[in-house]
Amino acid sequence: MKILFIQPRDIYKSRVKKFNSWLADKFVFGFGDSLAFPVLTALTPQKQDIELAEGGHDEIDYNKNYDLVGITSVTRYSILGYEIADKFRQKGIPVVLGGWHVSALPEEAKKHADSVVIGEAEETWPMLIKDLENGELKPFYTPNQPVKPENFPHPKINILPKRARSSVQATRGCPFLCEFCAINSFKFRNKFRMRPINEVIEDINSIPNRGFFFLDSSLTINTDYTKELFRQMKKLNKRFYAYGNIDVLNRDDELLKLSNEAGCYSWFVGLDSINKKSLVDIKKKTNQVEEYKSSIKKIHDYGISMMGSFIFGFDYDTIDIFDETDEFIRKSEIDVPIFQILTPYPGTALFNRFNKEGRILTKDWSKYDLERVVFQPKNMTKQELEENYEHFVTKEYNISRIIPRMIKNIKFGPNIFLGTTAMNFFFLTEKNSNKKKEIKIY
Repeated sequence: MKILFIQPRDIYKSRVKKFNSWLADKFVFGFGDSLAFPVLTALTPQKQDIELAEGGHDEIDYNKNYDLVGITSVTRYSILGYEIADKFRQKGIPVVLGGWHVSALPEEAKKHADSVVIGEAEETWPMLIKDLENGELKPFYTPNQPVKPENFPHPKINILPKRARSSVQATRGCPFLCEFCAINSFKFRNKFRMRPINEVIEDINSIPNRGFFFLDSSLTINTDYTKELFRQMKKLNKRFYAYGNIDVLNRDDELLKLSNEAGCYSWFVGLDSINKKSLVDIKKKTNQVEEYKSSIKKIHDYGISMMGSFIFGFDYDTIDIFDETDEFIRKSEIDVPIFQILTPYPGTALFNRFNKEGRILTKDWSKYDLERVVFQPKNMTKQELEENYEHFVTKEYNISRIIPRMIKNIKFGPNIFLGTTAMNFFFLTEKNSNKKKEIKIY
C-alpha cells in the first residue's frame, strides 16, 4: 500500500517554520517537532510505502494515488485538515484522522473521515492497517489501555527532513490536572509512564543534529528517573531543551547540576501567571509566585538559561496584569519569555466550564491559535484583552528588549548565547507571522 501522512499548516506559517528550522540548524539547537508520524511509521509494516506532506492546499498533490491518507492536526488547523480530507475522499481515497483535536471531538472528525483514531495509536494503528488490507476499516479506533512504556516504539525519524529530526520523548503523560491543559483530554495521557533509559539514549544517539528538544510534558515529575537519564547522557555531547516545573527546579540542586552536565541549554517552564489567584483558579499547584525570581536565579547559577511562558485572560486578570508582567520579566531576567492568550481547547475542563457558562464566543477552530480571544473574559472586554496583548507582545519582542536579553546571556558561553538569541528571534518571527496572513478557507 501507498500511505500519505499530512500535517496541515497554512502556507505562510509553513514557510516561517522552515526559516526558523534553518535558524535552529545554524545555531545547533533543536525544535520540538511532533513525533506522531515517525511513531506511526514505526508501527506500520515495512512493506508499505510512506510519504509525508506539510502545508496547505497548494503544497499537497491531490493527483497522486494513495491507498490511505492519514491526517493529524492541532485545533487551529483542524478545519484545514477537514478540507484536505474531504478532497481526498472525493477521489475515493480512504482518510484517517487522529491527534489532539480529533480525539477530543471524534464525532465531528468522523464527518470528514472514513476512520478516526482516538488517543494513543500504538495499540490501534496496526489493527487499522490490517483492517484496511482486509477491506474492514472500522469507523473508530480507541485503545483499551495505556501503552506500557516498554512498548513505545523507536520513532522512525529518518522519514523527516534532517532539520526536523530534533525531538525525543523519555516519558509520557502528566498527573497534574491544570484546567486549561489539553494533555488530560487525550485518553490515558494523565497516566505518567517512563521509558527504559537505554531506549531513550538510543533515540538521542539516532538524532543527526547536536541539539534536540525533549517533548515530555515535564522532566521534573519523577526526578530519580530524570537524574539517572542525565547521568547517562553526560558523555553524549548533546545539547537540549526540556520542560520542567518551577517548584522542583527551585528545590532540587542536584537535578539542575546534572542537567547542566548532560548538556541542558534551557529549562522551559510554564509560569502561566504572576497572579496567585489565577494559579489557584486553574489548579496550577506546582507554581508559587513568590518563588519565581529565586528559582530563575538558581537556574542561572547553574549555567542554564530559562524560557518562561505566560498566559493572559484568566478570570482574575485585569488590564493591570500586562504592566505587572512586564515589570516582573525585566526584574527576573528571564532569557526567553513566551506569551499566549488563554485558549479553551475542546476536551479541556476549561472549555467545558466556559461552554456551560455560555462564554465560548466562537467554535471556528481556526481562531484557536493562542493569539485571539475566543471566549468572554471576566474582567476585560474581548477587544481590551486582544489589543493589550498585541501591544504587550510587540513591546516585549522588540529589538530594544531582545538585545539586553542577548547581552545578559553572554556569561553562559557561546552555545547558550547563540541558542537563546535564536529562540528570541524565533518567537519574534512567529508572532509577526500571525499578523501577516490568516488561514485561507477554500
